[in-house]
Amino acid sequence: MKNVLITGCSSGYGLETARYFHERGWRVVATMRKPREDVLPRSERLRIVALDVTNAASIQAAIEASGPIDVLVNNAGIGAIGAFEAMPMSIVREMFETNTLGVIAMTQAVVPQFRQRQSGVVVNVTSSVTLAPMPLAAVYTATKMAIEGFTASLALELESFNVRAKLVEPGYCPTTAFTRNSGPRMEGNIPDAYAAFAQRVLGDFTQQPVVTKESDVAEVVYRAANDASAQLRFPAGSDAVALAQAK
Repeated sequence: MKNVLITGCSSGYGLETARYFHERGWRVVATMRKPREDVLPRSERLRIVALDVTNAASIQAAIEASGPIDVLVNNAGIGAIGAFEAMPMSIVREMFETNTLGVIAMTQAVVPQFRQRQSGVVVNVTSSVTLAPMPLAAVYTATKMAIEGFTASLALELESFNVRAKLVEPGYCPTTAFTRNSGPRMEGNIPDAYAAFAQRVLGDFTQQPVVTKESDVAEVVYRAANDASAQLRFPAGSDAVALAQAK
């Protein structure tokens, strides 16, 4: 029976991915910054572990509590939109700490056991903004593009140890929790000079049909985790697939 550790499981993609792996017989370590026992089924094959990917001690404690890991899914992420010139550097750093450095730190903590066992998979969840540019998301896009480059290089570096690195690129799938958590980071990020432009952009964006479901992302993460080929990128959702094909 294989073991998977998934970050950011309190809601959204992470929660659905934890359920998906569990339903297919895996042992699941579902990590959350603030653990919630009410969102996942009680099971001998499922553990909820506290984890803050921006804290080295928290990462080490979570790894030690998890036991052997066969697959690491780096899903935890935060977001904010707004005009770049108005984005406080504190928010820029916060997004990079979680979306980029958090992924890198988690991967670095797990890779040694993969290398020693000559097996393992790292699945990094990014976004379809890496496939097509979106205005008012420059910093968020930068955090995800950094992980695209990191993962592409890492895949080559670990290949000789039979360790794989994969990217899952979800399409447009706004989740209530992600939107709610992003709200405080977006206050004051649309100056008057950008107001009309932002209204047009966000109006067009919110009118787009939501064609990617959380279950789509979970299914693609599972497929990437079990893929033994050299394929690196796995778009998730029909809109992301279309963008990847166009690119």
